[in-house]
Formats: sequence, structure tokens, C-alpha cells
Amino acid sequence: MHRHRGGFALDVTTIQDRPTAPTATTDRPGTARTALTLGAFVALGPLTVDMYLPALPTIADDLRASSATVQLTLTGTLVGLALGQLVLGPLSDALGRKRPLLAGTALHVVASLLVLVAPSIAVLGLLRFLQGVGTAAGAVIALAVVRDLFEGRAAATMLSRLFLVLGAAPVLAPTVGGEVLRITSWRGVFLLLALYGVLLLVVGWFAVRETLPPQRRRSSGLSGTLRSYRSLFGDRAYVGLVLVAGLTMAGLFSYVSGSSFVFQDQFGLDEQQFGLLFGAGAVWLIGATQLNPVVLRWFSPAQVLVAGVVFGALAGAVLVVLAGTGTGGLWAVALPLWAVLFSSGLALPNAPALALSRHGEAAGTAAALLGAVQFGVGAAVAPLVGVLGNDAVAMGTVVVAALVLAIAVLVLVVRPWELPVDDDVTA
Repeated sequence: MHRHRGGFALDVTTIQDRPTAPTATTDRPGTARTALTLGAFVALGPLTVDMYLPALPTIADDLRASSATVQLTLTGTLVGLALGQLVLGPLSDALGRKRPLLAGTALHVVASLLVLVAPSIAVLGLLRFLQGVGTAAGAVIALAVVRDLFEGRAAATMLSRLFLVLGAAPVLAPTVGGEVLRITSWRGVFLLLALYGVLLLVVGWFAVRETLPPQRRRSSGLSGTLRSYRSLFGDRAYVGLVLVAGLTMAGLFSYVSGSSFVFQDQFGLDEQQFGLLFGAGAVWLIGATQLNPVVLRWFSPAQVLVAGVVFGALAGAVLVVLAGTGTGGLWAVALPLWAVLFSSGLALPNAPALALSRHGEAAGTAAALLGAVQFGVGAAVAPLVGVLGNDAVAMGTVVVAALVLAIAVLVLVVRPWELPVDDDVTA
């Protein structure tokens, strides 16, 4: 088994002498630095998605829009995340990781500043789309860097460490957003996002070095990119794992999309109370991601993935029954939701690790398709909660439907019993 030779701040000469990515099983300072640096960029996505959630009812009133229309601004962000990754992933395979990362972050800063003068819900939706495109850089390039440096169980472990940093964002974002709303309007949330983006640009410029040396880049143009995507679609297990990751994310985003209306409108919480409850739920997601490396000592990533998806579907079914019968009030909704978040924390690091381990030769493109499907499915699902009524039953129904579909894809397409169980899973 190979050993990890450093972190994201590696010089290109450190990795240019090996044809495949090394693995890491120890928590060395370089690995922690990698997780921290990548996590800071990846966190921009959930901060952008979650920080304005407490303000959704206020935005609806301020811009004279319906709740379902305001939820479409969330959909716009997710669509931007999906489409942006399809472009930025192949670009990172051709140009290296650093330049697309900084360019995407700069786009996010500009879009965030323009939100400060957005006059209508339509303009806000467009700017949210551009924010999504910008945050796509961190989302896809972080996965590509992990694949540059890790494989198999080591990649799943690294993603779990990354989720520790990433998990702090949804814990803090609604709470911070709620506090910002105490002292300013909802537009102040986007000013704070712009300032964080500027900080990332400084960190990226001075602290991030390249993990993809020139001799490993794939500058084959549009036709080559299309061939790469066609090759990915020819891998049944990869496609299935991407769909499972997307459907698991769909269950998560149905919660993100509907929770502010469920807890504030249905149960009467104020913006600050909602932020605290939302953050408490995210703790379960973080806890599961950090339990994942421990569980991987005894079980394969495929086994943990299956267990997480099945447990999440069962917890979602409990939520629908309790909410539909009016049993237990607020806590009968919150507790099953936290169980869904816990199960998602087990599934989310393992599905991408298994998928990316099959295509190390085009990690950026493979990560782009993975991220596009994850956020594309999330974008499609998020409005469904509003269409179905923006209550706990609607939210739970979408969660269950997404995870049941994920189980079906696992059984019929992925066939996890056929996947390798070695520490190093290569293409």
C-alpha cells in the first residue's frame, strides 16, 4: 500500500513521478492541512446554500414572491453548481487545479456583491445561479485533488475528514444567517459571503499549489472532453454510484429546501430558533462522517454505503408516518430527520470514493459528472417540497422517495456485491 506524501500544498515535483494516486491511512499533519484547505473552499457551497435559509420567508415578503418562487432561487444555485462542475472539472484536467479554483471563487464574489442591489426575485435567481457556478470550482476540484492523492478506503477516509470541515458550514450557516438578520437585512448575508470569498482568494493565491503536474494533464479540447464523458457513461457501476450519490443528496436537499418553512411556518419557530435547530441536525451528519473512517476498519465502503441508504429510507418512512398522523409534534419531525442526516453522513463519503476510484486517469471529469448529478438531482427535487405543500409530510415523502430509488439503483445497477473490497480500488 502506498503512503500519502503530503497535502494540497505539495510542489508538483512531489507527485510527478507516480502514475497513480497514493493512499494514506495515517493522520499526518499534511493530511490535516489538505482537509482544512480543501474544506475551506468546499464550505463556500453549503454556506451559499444554507446561510440565507432563515431569510426565505422575509425575502418572499420583501420581493413580493410566493414561497415556492423563492425556493427556486435555491434551485438556481444548485443548477449553477451542477452545470459549473461539468465545465470546471474538465478544465481542471486540462489546466491544472489552481487556476479554475481561483476563477470560480472570483465569480462567486462578484455575484454575491451584485445581490446587494438585486431589484427582483428574477434577478436574485440569476445571481444565485452565478453563485452556484462559482462555488462549483471548490466542489469539483476538491474531489479531483483527493483523487490525485488518494484511492479506495484512503479516499473515503480523506473525504470523511473533509466532511468534518465541510460539516461545520451547515451547522454555522443558518445560525450565522439568523444573527446577521438581527442587525441588517437579508442582503447583509450576501455581503458576508462576498467577504468570505475574498478571504478564499487570498488563501488560494498564496497557500494552494498544484497537485496535477503538466505531464498528467488532458488538454484534448471539446471532442476529448465529450469522449471522456462518453467513456464514463459506459461504466455501469460508476453511473450507478453517481446516481446513488445524487439521490442521497436529493434527500438531503429536500430537507434543506423545506426545513425553514416546516419549522418556522408549521411549528412557529423564529429565525434564530430555526438556525439553532438546523445546526443541531447537522451535528448528526458530521458525527456520521467522522464515524465513517472507524467503521471502514471492519466494513468495505460499499457495505457502509448500502447500510446508510437503507437506514435513511427507514428513518424517512418513520417521519412520514408520525407527521401524517400528527403524533409527537416538533420532535416527532426533528428526530427522524436527524436519523436521515446521520445515515446520509455514512453514505455521502463512500459513494463518491467508490465512483472516483474507477477513473483516476480523468479525476476532474469524473468528479464533475458526479457533482453535476448530485446537485442537478438536488435542484430538481428541491422545488417538489414546495409543490407538495411545504409541510413535514411533503418533506418526508420526498426524502423517502429519493432514498428508495437509491436502494433500487444499488441493487439493479451498482450491484455492490460485485465491487472490489481492497484498500486500493483502481480503474
